[in-house]
Amino acid sequence: MAGAYVIGHITVKDEDKWAEYRSKVPATLQPWNAELVMRGSLAAVLAGEHAHADVVVIRFPTLEAAQAWYASPAYQALIPLREAAADLVLTCHTA
Repeated sequence: MAGAYVIGHITVKDEDKWAEYRSKVPATLQPWNAELVMRGSLAAVLAGEHAHADVVVIRFPTLEAAQAWYASPAYQALIPLREAAADLVLTCHTA
């Protein structure tokens, strides 16, 4: 499926705060017709170096939708909680 994917590489610092953050993100995705594709844990690094243990992949219908979701007041309000809960790299990719 064409579109855009937001990929988060995550190292959790506070499990309780991370659980709270994760419970609040789905509501921010709905207005953008986004779909949580997968959450998972690192099984192996096949090449290079990778510092994070967990990953999340979210599919958006367009790059513009992904960017609008990230900039939305609903998601921006969650960033302080996310920063307290985990270290992460969040990237956006087109397909």
